[in-house]
Amino acid sequence: MKVLVLGAGNMGLTYAEGMATSPFLGKRKLMIYDVSPQKTEALSTMAQFDAYDSIEDCVPQADVIFLAVKPYHKESLFESIKPYINQEQVFVSLMAGVTIETIQNGLGIKKVIRTMPNLPAKVGKGVTSFTESKEVSRIELLTVRSLLDTTGASIHVETENFIDASTGISGSGPAYIFYFMQSMLEAALKMGFSSNDSKVLVSQTFEGAVALFNDSDLSPETWMDRVASKGGTTRAALDSMEDNNVKELIKEAAYAAFNRATELGKEK
Repeated sequence: MKVLVLGAGNMGLTYAEGMATSPFLGKRKLMIYDVSPQKTEALSTMAQFDAYDSIEDCVPQADVIFLAVKPYHKESLFESIKPYINQEQVFVSLMAGVTIETIQNGLGIKKVIRTMPNLPAKVGKGVTSFTESKEVSRIELLTVRSLLDTTGASIHVETENFIDASTGISGSGPAYIFYFMQSMLEAALKMGFSSNDSKVLVSQTFEGAVALFNDSDLSPETWMDRVASKGGTTRAALDSMEDNNVKELIKEAAYAAFNRATELGKEK
């Protein structure tokens, strides 16, 4: 099987690097294309890739094609690859807010898998939700899932509505975490800790809390109760968050991302 990634930006290169080790590729190298000659030249020095600077040389060879460009570049991408594609190829979209129907109509094909990736895929800790058009076979879907799993975990969802919803949780979610981390870092610095000590305190706290959550069946609420005691320091912090409606504001933020993803899908 030959896999091609079109676009070597942050997300495209992240998935390309993960998939390059996939057993599905056998002895074949992963093919990758980017419109930038400088980037293509740099990619050509990496042993795991066959880098291309010509659409017509790589697209006809591929069995699975990952579309990894910014959504606003989709029309130019469709126009450039359409003369070289065929109906047996499977197209996997990493483009946020671009619907399966838009890709089918833009390329004149049927086999499309739409995904919602996220940035932690860069360190093998990503989560990718995905769904497919009815023309994609079970074998093709399982193959693509195995490729997606090389960057972390994947979850199959039944409809594109869940792709938009996962945008609000996992796709945009890392930014929410970084927002919270930045706030804690600033608090630590204000308390007098050095920059290095602040980073250790915050990063280890997040990593430890996630490990506790993943290694048990306990809910976050139960863990909060275990940390907080009546009249104690943690309860004072949690009460402050409740008084300031932080939980509801976080929910609203997630829905704002979800709603924007839905709007993007409706834009032509």
